[in-house]
Amino acid sequence: MDAELKRKLTALLLAKSFRYNPEPVFKLASGRMSNYYIDCRKTTHSCAGKHIIGSLILDLIADTDVQAVGGLTMGADPIACAVSHAAYGRGLDIASFSIRKEPKGHGLQQQVEGDVKAGDRVYILEDVVTTGGSTIKAIEAARREGLEVLGVVALVDREEGGREEILKHVGSLTSLCTASELQKACRAA
Repeated sequence: MDAELKRKLTALLLAKSFRYNPEPVFKLASGRMSNYYIDCRKTTHSCAGKHIIGSLILDLIADTDVQAVGGLTMGADPIACAVSHAAYGRGLDIASFSIRKEPKGHGLQQQVEGDVKAGDRVYILEDVVTTGGSTIKAIEAARREGLEVLGVVALVDREEGGREEILKHVGSLTSLCTASELQKACRAA
């Protein structure tokens, strides 16, 4: 992983996405309370964030014969678009897709939307891994659509057991950053 881009990503996550309180005031999707919260959308929707994240993830997956990247909407959407855009800039054809939490109730009633078809080799993307539940739902939905899931790439791993759960469903999970790295950087700032 490019050390300079990783440093820039950590700084951007700290500035835009990482919130800390001495008391556990942040309610997580799991229902648990925490003293820190990571709202990656502030970073993933920024111009710099898209450039950095797209480049870092593309460096990780470009040599894997991947055809598309995506994950659960909304968290994975800007990440997938950033990777696809970075790929095009390097002459690679990597599409993006979104996975709805539930299949659409009208039209084609699809759960997976985007430029993918059964048999495509894909990576599932995630903004923050905590328990792994949403990532596992995305993996299962992709497989129901006939996609071959090569692995998972997460922006941040909260290091709370999600990694271990996800690895029960796929062969690889790579995280660009961990919660302990962000906490250490926050203390140093």
